Amino acid sequence: MQRLVKRVVTERKILTQTQRFISQSSAAVVQKTEDTNEIILPKMPPFNYTPPPYTGPSAAEILQKRKEFLSPSLFCLYKKPLNVVDGKMQYLFDDTGRRYLDAFGGIAVVCAGHCHPDVVEAIVNQTKKIQHSTVMYLNNCIADFAEALAAKMPGDLKVVFFTNSGTEANELAMMIARLYSGCQDVISIRNAYHGNAAGTMGATAQSIWKFNVVQTGVHHAVNPDQYRGAFGSDGEMYAKDVQDLIDYGTSGRVGGFISEAIQGVGGIMELAPGYLPAVYSSIKKAGGVTIADEVQCGFARTGDFWGFEAHGVVPDIVTMAKGIGNGIPLGAVVTTPEIAQVLTQRSYFNTFGGNPLCTSAGHAVLKVIEKEKLQENARDVGSYLKDRLHVLQDKYEIIGDVRGRGLMLGVELVTDRDLKTPAKAETLHIMDQMKEMGVLIGKGGFHGNVFRITPPLCFTKEDADYLVDVMDVIMAKM
Repeated sequence: MQRLVKRVVTERKILTQTQRFISQSSAAVVQKTEDTNEIILPKMPPFNYTPPPYTGPSAAEILQKRKEFLSPSLFCLYKKPLNVVDGKMQYLFDDTGRRYLDAFGGIAVVCAGHCHPDVVEAIVNQTKKIQHSTVMYLNNCIADFAEALAAKMPGDLKVVFFTNSGTEANELAMMIARLYSGCQDVISIRNAYHGNAAGTMGATAQSIWKFNVVQTGVHHAVNPDQYRGAFGSDGEMYAKDVQDLIDYGTSGRVGGFISEAIQGVGGIMELAPGYLPAVYSSIKKAGGVTIADEVQCGFARTGDFWGFEAHGVVPDIVTMAKGIGNGIPLGAVVTTPEIAQVLTQRSYFNTFGGNPLCTSAGHAVLKVIEKEKLQENARDVGSYLKDRLHVLQDKYEIIGDVRGRGLMLGVELVTDRDLKTPAKAETLHIMDQMKEMGVLIGKGGFHGNVFRITPPLCFTKEDADYLVDVMDVIMAKM
């Protein structure tokens, strides 16, 4: 369903046609220019849902309250902030009722789909019974979900600790690794993001996410970056840096190693093949614990259920959040019975972790993924979308790289393919124009020049076509 711009016309003419397109929402609009050449704008796939009329405060009023009462660190993605008031499956709706294709998924959070009826039903039913008691009382919700989650794990990974977020999960995992190994040194990868608390900020390796506070005991290895890295896709060459860190930066013993299989915040950067097996071998020999951060790439997003599966490794600890709850604040750490035992040395407790409401929601999400075969859909639709993006890459020099797996894809924009100069301003411009045409995507990477495409896993090939066609129309203007 590829609709091409027959001739590049002036920016002013295209902007006028885009504005007309916006007013018609999901209908294709064809307007002729003065010289009779046509621009055919893509049509959003039909969807059988209309949100109720919005009666709340305006976007301007909400923005004013944010400025007055919320942290000044909060920011909005677009020049004209979007007021999202409703959502259904892979679509979002603003305060005017206009529909948007959500290709960001609330930062890789929404996997089952916005307001999926099965998940909503589980939440409502549990809310009517009991929202929170304490894990010191018995309740079947936490036990049933832990059992179901353990069934999705390889090897002896079957003991679950529930948390409220990915940051909490990674903090706990790093503490467990240090306790079990008896060593404080942890190795992370440059360009990684693992959270914003004291320990996880130390493991995070981008200056834009690190405050000037005490962060100790973490060493950052060279990133096995297949696009910009010195060794291309040779994972074993990058892995030598981890061994060097162990030999020259520690006592020869380490507490652990933590990594994402695909760096999310880092710009959908998939670790080079062969890297993780080599690194895991070095860490094991140094007495360390291996941690897979699956906060973004877990829960079927990559086409495998877990991102680490594509690398042929089994970690000692797996952390997860985001997709586990489809928007409910929920995270988890899964490890082996032997490693889990270290938390009995003292009292460990999480007030809200594993409460009946959140674990009921998480269990419902897991059931939806299996019932609706969302893992298979992520693999199939993701491959189709990636192929279409590669075609776009062949057409436009600004696209330097297309990467990722399943429905966790990245498109890196550059102003010079040889120098790989980040196209920062162009990325913002295209994102803003795509929003105006009804498509929402995210951005990431250290330079903010990578489109992050992480939609709900119910995304269809028709949705993929619309996303690429809209990107095509906008890039044709540049």
